[in-house]
Amino acid sequence: MMTLYHLVVEPFVDYGFLRRALVACIALGLGSAPIGVLLMLRRMSLVGDAMSHAVLPGAAIGFLVAGGLSLPAMGLGGLIAGLSVAVLSGLVSRTTALREDASFASFYLASLALGVLIVSLRGSNIDLLHVLFGTILAVDATTLYVIGAVTSLTVVALAVIYRPLVVECFDPGFLRAVSGRGSLYHLIFLFLVVLNLIASFQALGTLMAVGLMMLPAAVAQLWTRTLPAMILVAVGTAVVSGFVGLIASYHLRLASGPTIVLAASLIYGGSLLLVPLVAIPRLLANPEPVGER
Repeated sequence: MMTLYHLVVEPFVDYGFLRRALVACIALGLGSAPIGVLLMLRRMSLVGDAMSHAVLPGAAIGFLVAGGLSLPAMGLGGLIAGLSVAVLSGLVSRTTALREDASFASFYLASLALGVLIVSLRGSNIDLLHVLFGTILAVDATTLYVIGAVTSLTVVALAVIYRPLVVECFDPGFLRAVSGRGSLYHLIFLFLVVLNLIASFQALGTLMAVGLMMLPAAVAQLWTRTLPAMILVAVGTAVVSGFVGLIASYHLRLASGPTIVLAASLIYGGSLLLVPLVAIPRLLANPEPVGER
């Protein structure tokens, strides 16, 4: 008979690759989840998905140069490609009638097609699957250092520019009028988005790198309304999703990356069902006074 220890703890005690994968999930949750909350508040949720695909051509070129899956080479290539798409999309939205989300969509589709073409020309189908879906169980010490560095930089940067980012979420025009640096903070924020997508690249691949960024943010927005609480709930959701996904993938012999994202999706689905059940008794216990909004 299997006990809770054998189900939950023993896999991480016995296998080092699972421990490294769990540490990677925790680090990714600490860095990506707050970025996802800010993206959602800015109504830029789909921009995160677009940027995760936009890094693919650079990552594919890094794959070819390194002769295989190399996080430093692919990460540098992905960073250059992602920042290039961000800058070009911004320029297009400011010089044409297209909105920023439309320009992002146009560039990311071209980037995704180009990246898949580059990998398929020189790599095998297995290489293409690794690039698109990641290999979190293959995370090594070097990858953990890169993820840890990106997470540390993200947390420090968010702490430094927290107030301007919050103001820009709700009233970007006011920030530009007061400081004149709204565009600078916007570029810094997009840089952090690309960095965290690069950090998630090895673990979840380009197609699902945005999973631990946006799904926990959506869960947080369902449960709370204050920004600090949203960030805490999002980080907790990302960490729990990583832990549950790894345990489920180990016992059920499933691919770890998709299982982690599916775990986050199940938490999101459960939140959709539970939040109304929690909110209705709360409203009945504390009814809103007539005429008060």
